[in-house]
Amino acid sequence: MYKEIINKIKPDFDKAIEHLKTEANGLQVGRATPALVENIIVECYGQRLPIKQLGSIHAPEPRMLIVQPWDKTILKEVEKTITTSRPGLSASIDGDVIRVNVASLNEERRKELLSILADKLEEARITIRLRREKAWKEIQDLTRDGKIGEDDKFRAKDELQEMVDDYNGKMDEMGESKEKEITTV
Repeated sequence: MYKEIINKIKPDFDKAIEHLKTEANGLQVGRATPALVENIIVECYGQRLPIKQLGSIHAPEPRMLIVQPWDKTILKEVEKTITTSRPGLSASIDGDVIRVNVASLNEERRKELLSILADKLEEARITIRLRREKAWKEIQDLTRDGKIGEDDKFRAKDELQEMVDDYNGKMDEMGESKEKEITTV
């Protein structure tokens, strides 16, 4: 019975990892990757849409992105949004594409990015910890109601902790990888 509770929280843990991955990919590290701009929201067609739904994005050079909206009438909106939404990115219209130049990082900006990354990692850990505590309370309630025994309760606690440790390990790997990317000159 406790297995259902543990299986129920796995998607929440996966969402926390995905959110962390999205946030980490959005950190500008001085190298052009489509992830820098793909989730920037643009106001067009009376809606708010991410750039990745409005056109193609590719990186022909290490410090340049090309954004090619499928509808050429929104070039100005996309260019303006990119320029105003992310410091260190400068966008300019070149024919029917938008060229996005990525500024190189100075030491101060690298430290700032490392701090932001640490905050994002901690947010993800807190999310997982809170979800674990909620599941643990549910398991304790099952024990109190007599639906599972003490042995199952402690087995569930061990499985929960093992799962948390596994996800924390995944987050640490992501953090170390991104940290290496930020500190590499």
